[in-house]
Amino acid sequence: MKNIFYLSMILFTSLFFTSCEKDDDHNTVVAPDTYMFERDGMSTVSFPGQTCRLQMAKDIYDAMNVENAATVSEFLTMFNDGSGFTYNYTCGKNVGGKTAASPTASSTVKFQFEDMFTVLVDEVYPNWMSTASVGAAGQITTSSGSTYQVDGKGLEIDQAFIKGLMGAMVVDQMNNNYLTATKLDGDGTTNNTDGLGAGEYTSMEHYWDEGYGYLYGYNNEHVGGTDNNANGPAEGNGVLVNKYLKKLNEGSHPGIADVIYDAFKLGRAAIVAGDYTLRNAQAAIIQEHVDKIIAQKAIDYLTGGAETISSGAPREDSFHALSEGYGFVLSLQFTSYFTNSEVNTMLDAMMDGDGLWDISADDLSNMAADISAAAGL
Repeated sequence: MKNIFYLSMILFTSLFFTSCEKDDDHNTVVAPDTYMFERDGMSTVSFPGQTCRLQMAKDIYDAMNVENAATVSEFLTMFNDGSGFTYNYTCGKNVGGKTAASPTASSTVKFQFEDMFTVLVDEVYPNWMSTASVGAAGQITTSSGSTYQVDGKGLEIDQAFIKGLMGAMVVDQMNNNYLTATKLDGDGTTNNTDGLGAGEYTSMEHYWDEGYGYLYGYNNEHVGGTDNNANGPAEGNGVLVNKYLKKLNEGSHPGIADVIYDAFKLGRAAIVAGDYTLRNAQAAIIQEHVDKIIAQKAIDYLTGGAETISSGAPREDSFHALSEGYGFVLSLQFTSYFTNSEVNTMLDAMMDGDGLWDISADDLSNMAADISAAAGL
């Protein structure tokens, strides 16, 4: 109830601010009903690189869930080169080049992701069907009958990887790169429309669209599917942030999807109108609420793991939630709440000693409380 009330106040404040801006100095800027912008009757919205990377991330994650699917070298080729997949990508993009790649990200983080492939291949794959135990990788079976593969500290590498990419690729590229004034107004950027033909866009328009693409750009059409996150404010397809945007919108944070989507539309319309003050205000709204998605899920998974441990259930029953929580904690350094050093301290605490085999419910609850306080949740 506290979270819902708090978010409701934020949503009201954000919408009130935007409304006032439009009614006063920015009354000429009108956002369209959907994220559609055209020049001479043809769409100027383009984010194919983001769509490609979001699908590649899912393909890597899917491979991590299959015994002996790839060697370390083959995983690194997929991650860093964007090749070696079952599907022959021709977009020329890759995930690794956009992992912790913003100007504010720590250069150490990408290596953490690459190390996950080594742990998976060298420790988990050889023990895929063996029963995991303290210090020994293998398979666990929960009380509900679900099975998961973990390393010697109880961590599911695939979950740490994909939840970590929530922040390290999606949030970092969106909030710490493409939607920043530094990028949008940087050297070589122009919003001059002189001489542009039908469907052509300015570099500023394109940067904003690329930021939008990291949240809404997933579709699996090029691998035979029909899901498309650009069809609405929170479609929830794929395995990255839009999936959790939908979960929060339908759960603890009702209305958050419309606030973010409306800010993207109005910010793009402000660029077309040349109103950069309004544009920056919308970018701030997006960052505020996307950051909360990461923080809320870190809290949820850490709290859920703590409750499972406190209940007296088998320790292994907590590993899946805590592995997801580990990835979301890793992602927190790409929000406005925590630094790289602070996040590494939390991750080290989770893996200290025997890792998830012996971490206490109190330690997990305290960590969740610290995140809640920092995020105002």
